[in-house]
Amino acid sequence: MNPIDHDAALQSRRTLLGRGFGALGGTALASLFGTSGGRLLAAGPGAARGGEPEAPGPHFMPKARHVIYLHMVGGPSQIDLFDHKPQLHEWYDKDLPESVRKGQRLTTMTSGQTRFPIAPSKFTFTRRGQCGMWMNDLLPHLGQVADRICWMRSLHTEAINHEPAMSQMQTGNQVTGRPCLGAWASYGLGSMNRNLPTFVVMVATPSNREQEQAISGRVWSSGFLPGIHAGVSFRAKGDPILFLNNPAGVSSEARRITLDGIGAMNRLTAEQFGDLETQTRIGQYEMAYRMQSSVPELTAIDKEPASTFRLYGEDARKPGTFANSALMARRLVERGVRFVQVYHNNWDHHGNVAGRMPSQCKDVDQACAGLLTDLEQRGMLDDTLVIWGGEFGRTVYSQGGVSKDNYGRDHHPRCFTMWMAGGGVRAGHIHGETDDFSYNIVADPIHIRDFHATILHQLGFDHQRLTYRHQGLDSRLTGVEKAQVIRALLA
Repeated sequence: MNPIDHDAALQSRRTLLGRGFGALGGTALASLFGTSGGRLLAAGPGAARGGEPEAPGPHFMPKARHVIYLHMVGGPSQIDLFDHKPQLHEWYDKDLPESVRKGQRLTTMTSGQTRFPIAPSKFTFTRRGQCGMWMNDLLPHLGQVADRICWMRSLHTEAINHEPAMSQMQTGNQVTGRPCLGAWASYGLGSMNRNLPTFVVMVATPSNREQEQAISGRVWSSGFLPGIHAGVSFRAKGDPILFLNNPAGVSSEARRITLDGIGAMNRLTAEQFGDLETQTRIGQYEMAYRMQSSVPELTAIDKEPASTFRLYGEDARKPGTFANSALMARRLVERGVRFVQVYHNNWDHHGNVAGRMPSQCKDVDQACAGLLTDLEQRGMLDDTLVIWGGEFGRTVYSQGGVSKDNYGRDHHPRCFTMWMAGGGVRAGHIHGETDDFSYNIVADPIHIRDFHATILHQLGFDHQRLTYRHQGLDSRLTGVEKAQVIRALLA
């Protein structure tokens, strides 16, 4: 580190204020040239009360104040769920034409195949709602709320393997280590409930565990943002959060005295070195103390009326299920949590689609429909954006052998389906179109950067202005390549 950077890193707040007597005039001058207040704050947030960083705040009135992101880990098969291609039955076991594939990249799991036999979906489909969305008949409950959903059949990404695809979907970059979408929302909007985290993560356990993907904290990391914006993982068994409760023999009074002492030492360190992570540590200790009273009330789902479990299904009573996580997500946003991320595994269908798809759909069908209905009944859907989807799609050709009763599908980044609801998006809208093989997009493509820009827009942010100074750059979720808000998705 050069001497100038070293000196800057060691500045105390008092020193910084003493040297920055001209900052107010500089800020006023910057405003004359159109520099946003949000960007100025983003370049170096100060410490607010309670040791938590200040939030830049939205650039314009947001449509959504909360996000519930339901990520289907492994890449759900769009062709077996939402992208109905009945004409493919005439192509059964014929090779995918090279004019369709166009030499596109394959994974190492199928690149060695001598042929690429087409596997039409074995499942039946029905048009649902006034919007006429084709849906797999394994999703009857979701079909009943089809007109509340904005359907997107033209997502695409460059990533073809799980780890980089998960990273790109969650952080905007295939290389891990950057802030995820939930961390950006936390940083930009700040907290609505000082007794609960701003960003919560839950990993649901699928009923079929045939081929799960590894899920790590890297995809809910705060990256280069202050650590206070990282997702807080809620567990399904035991204490919802590790080390939340007092150790045996330690009273609340003793813990309060201990925290006061630790806090005083941390504040001395923060005053000396000006390290934002010390401020984060102070805030996390205090949050943990306050959560000792807020979390038990939050997790007491047995207090929910019977009508709730008729909406979400009886699995909602079982900790760790997707239905339970969906219900918990509603309870979290109801109490002011900004961003809730739920991961549901086992969508990596390289084989046995016939055996695994029914259980996967059963896990999520009623719970997703119940969540949308519940939010709407409570008057919360208008300002809660619900997102459903995976990190990429699946191939029309079979991985390995193919039969009319069963097959497998490899990763496919060129087109896949996701959906959103609430939060100011266009209900009952079907966006995008793929070719006859669900292999390439032929109308209205949505890149991951566009998807992120659109979500940030609904949260009240211009994606180009929500930035954070890191290693000399004003970094942002959508990166440096072109991204655009997809206006056709908005109400």
